[in-house]
Order: sequence, then structure tokens, then C-alpha cells
Amino acid sequence: MAISPMKPLYNPLFCTVFVLTLLVLVSSAIIEEEARKTFIIRVQQDAKPSIFPTHKHWYESSLRSLSTAAVNVETPDSGGASRLIHSYDTVFHGFSARLSVSEAQKLESFSGIMAVIPEQVRHLHTTRSPEFLGLRTGDNAGLLKESDFGSDLVIGVIDTGIWPERESFNDRDLGPAPAKWKGECVAGENFPASLCNRKLIGARYFCNGYEATNGKMNETTEFRSPRDSDGHGTHTASIAAGRYVFPASTLGYARGVAAGMAPKARLAAYKVCWNAGCYDSDILAAFDAAVADGVDVISLSVGGVVVPYHLDAIAIGAFSASDARVFVSASAGNGGPGGLTVTNVAPWVTTVGAGTIDWDFPADVKLGNGKIISGVSVYGGPALAHDKLYPLIYAGSEGSDGYSSSLCLEGSLDPNAVKGKIVLCDRGINSRAAKGEVVKKAGGIAMILANGVFDGEGLVADCHVLPATAVGAAAGDEIRKYIQSATKSNSPPMATIIFRGTRLNVAPAPVVASFSARGPNPETPEILKPDLIAPGLNILAAWPDNVGPSGIPSDKRRTEFNILSGTSMACPHVSGLAALLKAAHPDWSPAAIRSALMTTAYSRDNRGETMLDESTGNSSTVMDYGAGHVHPQKAMDPGLVYDITSFDYVDFLCNSNYTMKNIQVITRKTADCSGAKRAGHVGNLNYPTLTAVFQQYGKHKLSTHFIRTVTNVGDQDSVYTVKIHPPSGVVVTVQPEKLVFRRVGQKLNFLVRVQTEAVKLSPGSSVVRSGSIVWSDGKHSVTSPVIVTLQQPI
Repeated sequence: MAISPMKPLYNPLFCTVFVLTLLVLVSSAIIEEEARKTFIIRVQQDAKPSIFPTHKHWYESSLRSLSTAAVNVETPDSGGASRLIHSYDTVFHGFSARLSVSEAQKLESFSGIMAVIPEQVRHLHTTRSPEFLGLRTGDNAGLLKESDFGSDLVIGVIDTGIWPERESFNDRDLGPAPAKWKGECVAGENFPASLCNRKLIGARYFCNGYEATNGKMNETTEFRSPRDSDGHGTHTASIAAGRYVFPASTLGYARGVAAGMAPKARLAAYKVCWNAGCYDSDILAAFDAAVADGVDVISLSVGGVVVPYHLDAIAIGAFSASDARVFVSASAGNGGPGGLTVTNVAPWVTTVGAGTIDWDFPADVKLGNGKIISGVSVYGGPALAHDKLYPLIYAGSEGSDGYSSSLCLEGSLDPNAVKGKIVLCDRGINSRAAKGEVVKKAGGIAMILANGVFDGEGLVADCHVLPATAVGAAAGDEIRKYIQSATKSNSPPMATIIFRGTRLNVAPAPVVASFSARGPNPETPEILKPDLIAPGLNILAAWPDNVGPSGIPSDKRRTEFNILSGTSMACPHVSGLAALLKAAHPDWSPAAIRSALMTTAYSRDNRGETMLDESTGNSSTVMDYGAGHVHPQKAMDPGLVYDITSFDYVDFLCNSNYTMKNIQVITRKTADCSGAKRAGHVGNLNYPTLTAVFQQYGKHKLSTHFIRTVTNVGDQDSVYTVKIHPPSGVVVTVQPEKLVFRRVGQKLNFLVRVQTEAVKLSPGSSVVRSGSIVWSDGKHSVTSPVIVTLQQPI
């Protein structure tokens, strides 16, 4: 049977329209894909339909249902499984995924979905300190001895990974991992699981969120494993729990014994930070794993923009960690010296600012007019001659344009003008070490790095790639004026740099580091942040083999230890101390540990005067240092602690006017914000500091009260009396004035009334006054700062 061929149905107009439609749809799909970003989705755990065998199946199905349906155009992640980044089930119930804004809005309307939270990208807040803090190995008693150096405690460090071969992480004389430990050593590129030991008992890495935004990582510059390709994580881990290592130094500086705060504590590394930053979806996955693994302390030296707690993945992860009795310490940020710069401000997180210790690394500038200008550096290469002067120029007047050349940005300097000279560069935009590299490539022989006005007088010693030193803002002005006047008088400006090595027993110390982020707390002004400060300037700690001490790619020098500065370095000091306190007092909650550290902190330096602010040289304030500088030995025996339960935090959120749904997103607890709980106020959270914020709406007299509960962790049959140091112009009363304890563990309440009068302020301005109350039994002094802020509304 013959079959007649069918006549082709060919219509040129139809085909043109079809092709154009398809192109529009494909373009739309591509635009939609480009517009997608990562969101973290909080689900109601018990809302999973029974049709799905696991929560992951439910999440993938929900994502598939979001696919643009009308035309079947395949996109790389149209399937629910491929769009899922992480699934969470320990500190958080939910998942993370790439969504467009419209998809996120649609998903939020699904049954069982409680919140859809946009992801933030966080950034790193980049050993003499044990001795400076009074932790001496040979003491027969004290925190190290009492806690057995933290041997049964596990510190989880969420950072850039770890370089496990460093001596700081050796496991000599350590027993097996604690029985409660459920973690693992995840193998990866250049990181076999055998690299973990009885010291480094766990290592994981989380990169799905990073790659969802940035595409596949470049494995020629990064390790797809827990191995550290940056150095920051190795440094912070060894500050928290590094073993004793001798000799230790960086390029010949800071010679001596290096040790972490809790030398026998176990470490677990959770790598979440990559070349492009640290992504919330990965950070939350690390929290999830760390708590499930069984860590006792989480140390987090990263931060970002302050947002409400229900939109803050770190705050959400940290709440559940705290609820599981895991202590969480986080860096305050390096946004100082300006106010309102502090980050990681949730009250269940211990927020750590940075101070100096009693050493520095002088590298002074000698000008042609004989003037000596103070500076700092840890440059360890061939130095300039001390008895010879070299031509000196200001980069801002010698480069391609005034602005970029003044900052010594890449390609901005004219080699003809710079060759053979010392170059003065302004701080800002590119890294401090990178400026030296720019000067070196242009033929300069040395660099002077001058602070800007905002940086003030705070100096950071860096491992430069050429002879270089950092000077303060006023010194920078003086050097520029010298260059200008010498040039006008036809006398070429000249200088040299004199490197003086390591200087010990420096006074004053501690000083609040200029970069350390300051209060008030942008999200909850009634909770003072930072909580306290710890050593964070010029800290010696372990460093990887594959990164030069300056941190820039061209630096081929290698060192086992490096000197870094930042609240990143301050945070692990407190993490390690928290492990020691937890080892000495296993029954203490995270809030009790924080209270012990805060109420025993000090605000006077080694001259006996109020700690200075490095940026101004003036006295610092509670907004700079919180409760003060940590004092580990006193924290071991604080006498009284202010304890806080998870339900107290729920009441705090109620009084902060969070909705019940938002509170459940943060806490996974059903909140009842009606009645008595609403009758309180935000400042009544049982915090070791008491902060009153008054809005002056035409009122003349202003007053408030605080109710606090203290728990006796000192001696039985102890009697504490209160001493009041009121803020200037403020009346503070405490009732009762005496607390009589009959047993250890007993709790007693007291009431603090604060009264003041309005002051004349311009609209939008404020004034802060501070004092304290001190409970003492003759042996212990339990100090709580009292802060009064008067604000004039606009």
C-alpha cells in the first residue's frame, strides 16, 4: 500500500512568531536566573505533609512547584533538588535555596513556611596574651589548673578552615576525644581525614551557599576541603586553643612561647569563609553541624550589617546554640572608632571588642629636619640604613591623579617619580600591605603609611613586603607639611625608617584599639554592646604554609606564626576563656559564663587610670569597652552571676515588640506575649549591664527601674552589700541594699531605680552618662555598669 507523503505544514510567519516567543521565554528564564539570590527558609517542623518521606523531599517539592510553568523551558536549576543549597535540622528547621524575589514571595505564602530570609554576605573581622591576661602555666592554682587547661571541652571555630600540621595543633599527651563527641573529619582536597587527631577532633567545610552565588570555586586558589587557604581560621583557632610552642616568632619579632587560651581544649574547624566572603546559608549549616557534633563553645570572627534578629542568620543560629547550652562568642567588628558600628549584637551572643596588650613593634620615621615620628611595623627584611637619609615624597603629589595615587592604589604611581624613594601613602581602599606592594613595584625603596582623620591615632603593625611603617593621622599631617616646606625651600625632603624590634612592658595597656567597633547597640540600645574587650592588637598565632605573612599573593615568605590585629583576634581569646570556665564549672550556662567574664572585667590600665581610646588618646567609655577588659582569674570565682534562660530571651523579644511569628523564627518556641510579659520592658532582661534610654519628649523628670536576679556561685552563708557609683546627674537607688545568701545556687532579686532630669540637647543629638553598682562580700566584687542615654527626638 502506497503512502502519500504529507505536505509540510510550513508557515513562515508562524515560525517567526514561534522563534521570537521562544527567544523571549528563554531570555526571561535567563533574566529570572540572573535575578535569583539565596534565601533561607524557616519552616514549621511539624507541618510536613505525610506524603513526603523526609523534610528534604518536602523542600524539593516546594521548590519544583515554583518553576515557571507555562512553557517548558529548561534552566540549569529548574529541578527542586538542584536549587536546594542546604537543609537544616538542628539549630534551625528549614532550608536555603536560590530564588527570585517573586518566587520568594510566592514561597512565603505556602503552608508551613514561617519566614523567607534574604542571605547576607559576611566578612572576616580581621603569645604574649595569656601572660598579659594572668594565665601562667606554673601556677599551682588558678583557671588553667582548675580547668585542666580545658582538656574535655570542644571549641568549634567557624572561619576559613585550618592548617592542621601546625605545632599549635599537636595532640601530645591528650587522651581520646570526649565521649559526647559526634563529629567527624571530612576529607577533601589536600586534606585526608587522617590529619585530624586528638587535638583537632573535627573538620568540615561548607561551600554550597558560596558556589550558589559565585559559581564553581577556583580550585587553583582555594581548597575544596577544611584546609585554610587564607590564614585567618588557623590564626583564630590557635588563639582559642593552641598548644604551647617554643620558640615562636614572626620574622624575628615577638620571640617567646606561643599558646592559646585553653591549650588542651579540643578543636573542631568549620570552614565557611571563601575568597568572596562568608555566606549566611553556609554559616547556618556550620552552626547546625557544630551543635549536632557536640561542641561546647562556638567562636565566630565574622560579621555583617545589623538587621532585626529574625532576619539575622547568625542571631538565629546562635540562639539555638545557646538554647543547647553552647557558648557563642562573636567579634564586635572593625568599624571603629565611630559609634553605632558594633555588629553581632544579639543578647544571647557574647560580643567582643579589641584592646592592646603590653608589647609593640616600634618603627620610627626620622625626618631630614631631625624630627622623630613614632610608627609601628613588623618588617623583617633588609632595613634602611639608620645613619643615612633617603629621598621622601608624598604619593598624592607624584602619581597619575591626586586621589588614587595618594592611596597608592594599583597602577597609580609613576615609576619615574617614585624610584629610589620613600613614599608616603594614605590609608584606605586597598589593604595596608597591598600599598607596600604597589610602591615596591613602582621602584620605591620604602613606605610610610599614614592614617586618615577617621582612623585617628590607632596603629596596626603589618608584615610588609618592603621596609615600611604605619603612623597616626597627626603624624601623617606633620610629614606632609615637612615635605611641602622642604620642597618650597629647595631642600629636598629626606627621611629614613628605624626598626626597633619588639618592646615589652609597654604602658599604658590595655588601650581600646582604634578599629574596635563601638556602641550603642543599633538594634537594641537597652543592651550594651560590645559586652567586653580582649586582646586584639598585634597578636601572635599560628599561620599556614601557603600564605605569606602579608597575606598578598606575591609574598613568598613563609612563617609558622603571624602577627595580626582585629576583633577577629579578640573573639577567640574569649572563646578559649569560656572553655576554661565551662571546664571549671560544668553546670554554668552560657549566660552565667558571660556574666562571670563581664562582672569581673576591669576598666583601668596598668598605670591605674581609665583605659584610653587609641584613636583619640583620651579616656575611653563604656560604649567603647562595654563592661571592661576580661580578667580570667577573677572570672573563675565571680561570687554572683546574672543567669538568663531561653524563656527570658523570649520575654525580651516580646518586650522588643517582635511578633509571635518572628519570635518563633528566632527561637523555635511558641511565644505568648500577652499579659505580664508585656508589662516589663526591654531593659529588664537579666543582663549584667543596666542601660536606660530616655527620649526627652518635653518631659522634665525621667525615671525607670530594673529588676535583676543574681545567683550565688561563691560561698554559702555570704552577705553582699551594694556600693553605688551613680552616673553624673543621675540618682540611682538599689533595694534591698544587702543580699543574704544561705547556700550556693540560691537566687535573690533586687530593684534598681534610675532617676534623672532632662538636659538641653539639639534635635537628633544624645548624651551618655555611665556609672556602676558593685555588690561585695569582702572577697568578691560584682560590678554592673549603669548607663543612662538621653536622646532628643528630631
